[in-house]
Amino acid sequence: MARLRDCLPRLMLTLRSLLFWSLVYCYCGLCASIHLLKLLWSLGKGPAQTFRRSPREHPPACLSDPSLGTHCYVRIKDSGLRFHYVAAGERGKPLMLLLHGFPEFWYSWRYQLREFKSEYRVVALDLRGYGETDAPIHRQNYKLDCLITDIKDILDSLGYSKCVLIGHDWGGMIAWLIAICYPEMVMKLIVINFPHPNVFTEYILRHPAQLLKSSYYYFFQIPWFPEFMFSINDFKVLKHLFTSHSTGIGRKGCQLTTEDLEAYIYVFSQPGALSGPINHYRNIFSCLPLKHHMVTTPTLLLWGENDAFMEVEMAEVTKIYVKNYFRLTILSEASHWLQQDQPDIVNKLIWTFLKEETRKKD
Repeated sequence: MARLRDCLPRLMLTLRSLLFWSLVYCYCGLCASIHLLKLLWSLGKGPAQTFRRSPREHPPACLSDPSLGTHCYVRIKDSGLRFHYVAAGERGKPLMLLLHGFPEFWYSWRYQLREFKSEYRVVALDLRGYGETDAPIHRQNYKLDCLITDIKDILDSLGYSKCVLIGHDWGGMIAWLIAICYPEMVMKLIVINFPHPNVFTEYILRHPAQLLKSSYYYFFQIPWFPEFMFSINDFKVLKHLFTSHSTGIGRKGCQLTTEDLEAYIYVFSQPGALSGPINHYRNIFSCLPLKHHMVTTPTLLLWGENDAFMEVEMAEVTKIYVKNYFRLTILSEASHWLQQDQPDIVNKLIWTFLKEETRKKD
């Protein structure tokens, strides 16, 4: 009996792990089947249209707009990877580091690059695998610990020991992890439309609606097929994400211009440009939940109430993981793409948070 009692916790852990991975792979199969049906439907309507792709040899002019900042590159010694970023504001000012989400790149921070350069050295990074940043081939190169180390090494390479860290979507996930693992590096943490990682993993298993909204996490576990589905019909999926009624920027938001949208399509239509971003997701289930999860940095969480991918209830739960000043602001009628959707309001809220004195929780 004593041996049985000793073995029972390990047995329960094994069964929970088995159940978890069974759920992951079953849902992967379901998502793949749904997308395969979509492909067959598209082929039935018009094979030529399905495989059509407009040539894009030159980047849109908005990507070289001098008002956004200067294009720079830095090579990290340990990994050997070259990172691309756009920097605005004078060197020597406090650093504000901006981490984009999926499927985005540095350009998603165009409103913030212009806004905060008066008082900060604002750096909008292309994450590993995105845009002009190097993209390792193997999915193992996109584990969360690699992405965290990237940010630490980039700070060192830029000559800074700490920063104001802002992350949106997947960049928000990385920002949370940086604040957890290297709290001394983060003066203030600002996350847009992504909950604390433990909230996300616990909530998704208990709420079927969020499981459905996060179905792309499971679909992305499949090799090459997600990249293919993104590229058909001249990147129709990408256009749909930013412009459709269900997932795009809200009706009262700052709509993407034709040139803005073309900038996104140009970047992700380059050869192999989708594999790196999607590889970020192909390691997530082996990395979460976290062993260490408390945040000790003053934190601002901004949330678009009409986020098509993240339920707003997760934002409220996040505060239990922040053992410091925590402010949550939920913007009504705003979408997942919050810093592009409502840039004036977002920038004002960030300024207020940066300028106010924050006191640690008792």
